[in-house]
Amino acid sequence: MPTNLNPYISFRDNAKDAMVFYKSVFGGELTQSTFAEFHASEDPAEGDKIMHSALTTGNGMVLMAADTPNSMEYNPGNNISISLSGEDETELRGYWDGLADGGTVTVPMEKAPWGDVFGMLTDKFGIAWLVNVSGERSE
Repeated sequence: MPTNLNPYISFRDNAKDAMVFYKSVFGGELTQSTFAEFHASEDPAEGDKIMHSALTTGNGMVLMAADTPNSMEYNPGNNISISLSGEDETELRGYWDGLADGGTVTVPMEKAPWGDVFGMLTDKFGIAWLVNVSGERSE
């Protein structure tokens, strides 16, 4: 079995909404568990927060997320970006369009100096995405 690297995003209290949004973009199967289901929070007001969420797509992508309890430090910022890359421009542009909905495009999706089609955006949940469509390589 191969080793996988799976992005795990921390939110304060909107992991459920974010993961439902990402499911609408990428498709796949979404599982979510709350803190209450596992009796994992001392604060009953946090019972509906997401303790663990995983989105697994048919093509093998896995994206995970959770809400951060109020008792834990939460420092959102610009210290994470998620990169999508591949050769299927139709697929990747579909992801791009979905992620851009309600977000901010920082680099338009267009031909880059290195020959690929590339773009950057920040989605409506504040997560930065880089999308790269691999061009033909000369040897």
